[in-house]
Amino acid sequence: MNQSDLALITAFINRSIDQFHADRLRLIQSLKLNDILRRKNPYLFRAKNITSPEELITSFVDATLSSSEEGLFGRFLEELAIYVNQITSGGQKSSSPGIDLEFNRDNTRYLVAIKSGLNWGNSSQHRALENNFKQALVVLRQSRQVVNAQAVLGICYGRAKDSDKGMYRRICGQRFWTFISGDPDLYRHIVEPLGYNAADKNELFQEQKGLTLKRLVEVFNASFCDANGSINWQQLVEFNSGNLNSDE
Repeated sequence: MNQSDLALITAFINRSIDQFHADRLRLIQSLKLNDILRRKNPYLFRAKNITSPEELITSFVDATLSSSEEGLFGRFLEELAIYVNQITSGGQKSSSPGIDLEFNRDNTRYLVAIKSGLNWGNSSQHRALENNFKQALVVLRQSRQVVNAQAVLGICYGRAKDSDKGMYRRICGQRFWTFISGDPDLYRHIVEPLGYNAADKNELFQEQKGLTLKRLVEVFNASFCDANGSINWQQLVEFNSGNLNSDE
């Protein structure tokens, strides 16, 4: 890959990673106690012998952040992959449902669905992807302008062999970034700019996280702890899993 393309990709990463950090900051600032208490499994944390409100709320918040950050960063990687292909191969964002990218190479039209990691969905989502590929391929093959068409599932990170899934090929990790860019080293190049200003961004995030934890613990103490400051697990489980009234 030439230096001009690398410079464009680096600039895109710098712009887009700022948005990731901004979304992450808004996420921690907007957390509400009732939401995280209803979404997480209180039985699990009771079984782990968590005894203090501070430890419990920290565990709930960390679990919530982990799943949300995976989603946020996954979207960033998918957008980066589309941009890389646009500047290296003239690709474009697909208009077909469930397909992210389309581009031509060696008389073949590639339809690419992009996922961040290998464990990206359940069986019904995998079937939906196959159906999306099937419908998109039917449309393409009816066009006189397209002779060959190939569906590809691209995985941004992870280590697994390329595989033929019948309806589509799966390519992951280094091979995927090489496939969309032509550069076998791109998967290593893109990791460097991700760290630019990361320390400053994370310092601000940790400050906000500390304020959020303090706020949530105060509310939790007032609502789910006894006079001695111990967690009232019965009350917490009832809030999380008790039967709804007809008007709720």
